[in-house]
Amino acid sequence: MSAKEIITVPDEILKKISDPVEKIGINEKKLIDDLFETMYVSNGIGLAAVQIGILKRILVVDVSTKDEKNQPIVLINPVITNLSDDTSVYEEGCLSIPETFIEIERPKICEVEYIDEKGSKKNLECDGLLSTCIQHEINHLDGKLIIDHLSKLKKDFIIKKISKIKKNPDRIVV
Repeated sequence: MSAKEIITVPDEILKKISDPVEKIGINEKKLIDDLFETMYVSNGIGLAAVQIGILKRILVVDVSTKDEKNQPIVLINPVITNLSDDTSVYEEGCLSIPETFIEIERPKICEVEYIDEKGSKKNLECDGLLSTCIQHEINHLDGKLIIDHLSKLKKDFIIKKISKIKKNPDRIVV
């Protein structure tokens, strides 16, 4: 297991659609371990394989709090099968868009069909933060980012800001 570098905007790979996983072998299991390691080291609650440069439909989530035992979930080839009409709004951050938080309204409850790391087909109905997190990560697999919910002007501003931070990482941002 090793933490990987997280790709940030404006890298074009983040806009690409990830490929379905055909079989779960040694490489996929190592990728899942690396995703969890990277997510935990970065204090994230979700991470998609594309965020470390691998275009496979694999994502990991863990929305447990500091006081709870970790509750890691692996979703391979996830497909949202149902979304509620009720919505909720969360201020979402993204490890690929550092220091940026955007209020996004999403369906409160989602049902997702996926394969777990053992190859078993699963269904999960989730709501609240877990629902939001899974929808966010599946968006990554489809090449969509939280800044895609914004106007072009705001989106360009954020990308420019992050590009400056990348060029000058020692700069203090307040």
